[in-house]
Amino acid sequence: MVMTQVVDLGGLLVSAFVVNLALSLLTLAILRWLMGWLDLWRFVWDPPLAQFGILICLLGLYTLIL
Repeated sequence: MVMTQVVDLGGLLVSAFVVNLALSLLTLAILRWLMGWLDLWRFVWDPPLAQFGILICLLGLYTLIL
């Protein structure tokens, strides 16, 4: 497996980390909406801390996968 350091988006060179971060933020936004809609935040002691932890896990996951 070859890891790319730079992604070419129509001639614009973007770091792969920025792309992974954008995907992580998008996934986190969807998860936040879903957990709010299902009222699951009531089971979490500190929602901002949990969201930060989820963001870090998603970023690591996307970095490993992509």
